[in-house]
Amino acid sequence: MASTTPALHPTVADVTRRIRQRSAERRALYEQRMADQHRRGVHRGELSCGNLAHGFAACGATDKNSLKLMNSANLGIISAYNDMLSAHQPLETFPETIKAAARAMGSTAQFAGGVPAMCDGVTQGQPGMELSLFSRDVIAMATAVGLSHNMFDAALYLGVCDKIVPGLFIAAARFGHLPAMFVPAGPMPSGLPNKEKARIRQLFAEGKASREDLLEAESQSYHSPGTCTFYGTANSNQLMMEMMGLHLPGTSFVNPGTEMREALTRFATEQAIRNTEPSGDYRPFYKQIDERAIVNAIVGLLASGGSTNHTLHLVAMAAAAGLTLTWEDFTDLSAVTPSLMQVYPNGQADINHFQAAGGMSYLFRELIGAGLIHGDIPSVFGTDLTAYTQEPFLEDGKLVWREGPEQSLDTEVLRGVADPFAPTGGLTVLDGNLGRGVIKVSAVAPEHRVVEAPVRIFEDQNDLKGAFEAGELDRDVIAVVRFQGPKANGMPELHKLTPYLGVLQDRGYKVALVTDGRMSGASGKVPAAIHISPEALDGGPLAKLKNGDIVRLDADKGSLEVKIDAHTWAERELRVGDLDHYHVGLGRELFGGFRHLAMRGEEGAGVFGGFEADDLARQESQIHEDDA
Repeated sequence: MASTTPALHPTVADVTRRIRQRSAERRALYEQRMADQHRRGVHRGELSCGNLAHGFAACGATDKNSLKLMNSANLGIISAYNDMLSAHQPLETFPETIKAAARAMGSTAQFAGGVPAMCDGVTQGQPGMELSLFSRDVIAMATAVGLSHNMFDAALYLGVCDKIVPGLFIAAARFGHLPAMFVPAGPMPSGLPNKEKARIRQLFAEGKASREDLLEAESQSYHSPGTCTFYGTANSNQLMMEMMGLHLPGTSFVNPGTEMREALTRFATEQAIRNTEPSGDYRPFYKQIDERAIVNAIVGLLASGGSTNHTLHLVAMAAAAGLTLTWEDFTDLSAVTPSLMQVYPNGQADINHFQAAGGMSYLFRELIGAGLIHGDIPSVFGTDLTAYTQEPFLEDGKLVWREGPEQSLDTEVLRGVADPFAPTGGLTVLDGNLGRGVIKVSAVAPEHRVVEAPVRIFEDQNDLKGAFEAGELDRDVIAVVRFQGPKANGMPELHKLTPYLGVLQDRGYKVALVTDGRMSGASGKVPAAIHISPEALDGGPLAKLKNGDIVRLDADKGSLEVKIDAHTWAERELRVGDLDHYHVGLGRELFGGFRHLAMRGEEGAGVFGGFEADDLARQESQIHEDDA
């Protein structure tokens, strides 16, 4: 396919330009560091005999001979495999597939290291959820340890779910001199329909279904190896990686355990080798991923109605690549990005239905054709993104790519730009005297997007359940769950609250949630103002609220206000929460340093600081001191 692409939409061009301009100094420093690392090269060419012997001691004779010759590529494998979590269990067999494919190319691959992979579905509403967001930064550090031996010419990143892919991306950016290939495992086949699953959850919340009924429904929904099939953070990850050209075309949503999945993993290995310097077509991460790729990821997220978690993750991911991203960038892009997908929780279909309706190839065709993404950026496929309108097929066991469908095969699930589900994306920023946050509106009916009601304040999500069961919330109410930010307790997801609030909404009450915590990639029909920044523990206005205060959440206008005169509000004291019970047990005491270092939600809620931005600030400070 020709590499020419339509002219960019003016807003997309403008947002891209301003990201580039505001990031100019830190991005230049980032690129300089990556270029310096590239010039230093792969250490195995410079290691002493003793060092190198340690580096390949466990290899077979064939691989040892290849590594000794220094003129073939060696791939580092980083994997999030564990056999408890369905999304990552299929990765068990990937390393051997990769090693065999590398040998067939005359190259080698070594398992460089594993990273932790936790499941928010398992820890939802439990103390372990308070480690979830910080696990992203642990994954980045664990990846760095695995790659620090510097034996590798490229890296393959094997991961799927919520914090895992952002953590791998952050590490890939800091090892940006290496070509990077992200290798997914794919979603499980479809199970219990999402509408029925949601119905039984709400019945259980009302005491009208037994725990046995609930467990049976959940087991039928999450029933086999592979990613959960709703469109949450995990599947949003996969879509964004493909939007940035870090996946092979059409690889995101192929089911695990299939001949196609195996073929794509082999081809990913072969292509990673082709992208290395020894193979003559050097495609390092830092020359592939820039502000254009990040904008593509945002537009893909918005067009698909993806996870709110990425208003945190993408900010941190961009920072790792020397780019400064703001929530205004999301808002401005959302205003011009049409909603093209309806996958649960935004609809009743699952991700397998999206794949069958036309999948990524159709989504790429529509977004490129409308000038909403940069189609001319480099990809791991060895082309620009115009090749991503193709999808993979097997011909006599050989992998080939053909043009994907030009029309959606199910317009209840996937539509084109000319006939979208909504003219704008499903995400917006809220601002007002309660701080700044984000809200996902793609699953919220228009009549529920404005709520003005008295607040009921909670400082532990479990207390909301008790109030619901006691009938104390049977009224118009805005539930405020505060002291849930990264500094307070690691910013857990509060998805456990969705069924209770959903029941209240179904009873005809005006209901909303306001929190400095997270919600979920499965954020649903109840309006939820989340990631409120600054958080309550960090002097945020949520700490001033009292039960009965009237708050207005207006998702249409992007405002979040407490209805109190400015003088009274300014004079009201901040409450200091009792957080000791959040800080001990299930390893939470080990993360005290993370809580101390955590940045605000609007800054990505990470612990690494601003990377090059910090260095530039120190340089600026030193210049001023020298001048003085």
